[in-house]
Amino acid sequence: MSLLSELNTIVESCGVPVETGIFSDAAPDTYLVLTPLSDSFDLHADNCPGIDTQEVRLSLFTKGSYTKQKNRLVRTLFGADFYITDRRYIGFETDTGYHHYAIDVAKSYVWEE
Repeated sequence: MSLLSELNTIVESCGVPVETGIFSDAAPDTYLVLTPLSDSFDLHADNCPGIDTQEVRLSLFTKGSYTKQKNRLVRTLFGADFYITDRRYIGFETDTGYHHYAIDVAKSYVWEE
């Protein structure tokens, strides 16, 4: 299982259109873009990693208030055992009219070759 595939399923259940990397269709008033940040083997002591920790940024773009959608996403992510490593308001994009809010999440998986 990968973090991206798990996030796609979870985020779609919140009713928000989602893409990986860039949003390819005409952008709706609210959407999410998933951007992979890192894959690491931080949790090992015997030179044989058994845990793969993956981190992804969820970029929420909305023309309305981002607060309600952000809170729903955070509750959903915590309910699915994700670690939230960072949350921040990136800013208002005057050229597009979107508020941009980022949520960085991580999850560890048993590593399989």
